Amino acid sequence: MTYQIRPSTSKGRVPFSDGETWYRITGDLSSGITPLVLAHGGPGATHQYLLSLTALASSRPVIHYDQIGCGNSTHLQDAEPSYWTVDLFLEELDNLLDQLGIADDYHLLGQSWGGMLAAEHAVRRPAGLKRLVISNSPASMPLWIEAAESLRAQLPAEVEATLREHEDAETTDSPEYAAAMKVFYDKHVCRVVPNPPEVAAAFGSIEADPTVYHTMNGPSEFHVVGSLKDWTIVDRLPEIAVPTLVLSGAYDEAQPVCVAPYAEQIPGARWEVFAESSHLPNVEEPQRYVEVVEAFLRGE
Repeated sequence: MTYQIRPSTSKGRVPFSDGETWYRITGDLSSGITPLVLAHGGPGATHQYLLSLTALASSRPVIHYDQIGCGNSTHLQDAEPSYWTVDLFLEELDNLLDQLGIADDYHLLGQSWGGMLAAEHAVRRPAGLKRLVISNSPASMPLWIEAAESLRAQLPAEVEATLREHEDAETTDSPEYAAAMKVFYDKHVCRVVPNPPEVAAAFGSIEADPTVYHTMNGPSEFHVVGSLKDWTIVDRLPEIAVPTLVLSGAYDEAQPVCVAPYAEQIPGARWEVFAESSHLPNVEEPQRYVEVVEAFLRGE
């Protein structure tokens, strides 16, 4: 793992809904070069674990942002569960694009939940979207759950027993559950152990305020009981009309069963698998990840 996080050129906030969306720009938006917007995962994580992608700013402006309820954006811990919807985050993305003056010309890379959000954005055929990268994302949460069950079956029996015990008892906030979760995460979420500081910070932000993550996903990556549990975009993927790159890792919790619909249903989509990575190839194989994304954004 070798990469450097480039310093930001500017940071700011834009009003949205009941708060503000925080953003970070690396590069010059006035350069005339199509910028790349990055949508982070969770839902409920932060931009931090995607900071390795500031490496792409050598060729174009790169925009990170924290989704509302997350990181440096406004936290709304008292919001009703019904507040946290896919449409909310789509509206936030549209608002950010408008406020930054780039709605007519941008690329979009979404990672994990961010890729789900990016696909939802793309099926609406926004005029300014030029290229789309869907990284380590399921096209269907039922398929994601199916993949998780398959991976859990490969865990040591005592680890899986601990997970089941606490899920059944609804004691997923216990230290024992957290320890068993880590066994899965070290295999299928980030194989760089200990995690890089920016990855640890993103996970820490979910622990500090789990409002969005618990409401929409659940207590862990593989125990999905939140409002997204039935989400799917499979039948709408043929509506995406921009060049699309699909990325995943060989050890990814986003197994082929839940990633394949993107490659199969989006016209002309390319699918690249990172042989040494799980869910975060941007930190597990950072140089190759940047090379693959950069080549795609250049149209190669």
